[in-house]
Amino acid sequence: MKNLCPKTELALHPIAYIRTDFPDKFGIPRQSGLVDTLTARLVFVPECRKEDCFRGITEFSHLWLLWGFSENKKRDWTPTVRPPRLGGNTRKGVFATRSPYRPNPVGLSCVRLEKYIPSSPDGPVLFVSGADMMDNTPIFDIKPYLPFTDSHPEACGGFSTRGLSHRLSVHISEDLLQKIPQEKRQPLTDCLSLDPRPSYQNDPARIYGMEFAGMDIHFKVEGNRLFVTDICPISRS
Repeated sequence: MKNLCPKTELALHPIAYIRTDFPDKFGIPRQSGLVDTLTARLVFVPECRKEDCFRGITEFSHLWLLWGFSENKKRDWTPTVRPPRLGGNTRKGVFATRSPYRPNPVGLSCVRLEKYIPSSPDGPVLFVSGADMMDNTPIFDIKPYLPFTDSHPEACGGFSTRGLSHRLSVHISEDLLQKIPQEKRQPLTDCLSLDPRPSYQNDPARIYGMEFAGMDIHFKVEGNRLFVTDICPISRS
């Protein structure tokens, strides 16, 4: 019987890096498209800055991004994982989840193409919305989203659909609101409403911290209400 699993290696090299408002993992939407007010841009490596690479891309409204979990410190993987959606206590098979701890740490996201700029100081740039990635995440490939084959409205989402309707009411005082740039207020509010905390944490006295768009956002959660307690600019030397 022939070996059905020959050992092969495929070298992947980044074609671009995505620039987002999240320098850390905490607070990033758990899936792409959950916060469509979040914007990001794709900056391409020099060898992929040829305008011919983008010919026809503006004919599509959405794109698939293939990317790497580059900040995974844990390189080992196990056959089962604990999905946050299930409170971190129930195990599911790694291939039944989108856990970052996989045999190959590769992610897949669908984003909306907002704008294509063919010429900038960084070369051709794509502006997208709805991304779920850290700043400077490497992008390995881009493919157009095809609604006639990629969309399946009748599909079953399994356990991942649990809690999708759960949203927190976000409260930010006027004084703190003034510290947030106008164009970042709605994206921040939308991200906080998704409840960035791990599902197994529910301590109303705990103050959480989240970095977003050069700001350190402190908040606490009481029931279904999230209160921003402080906002401090982050100085990076």
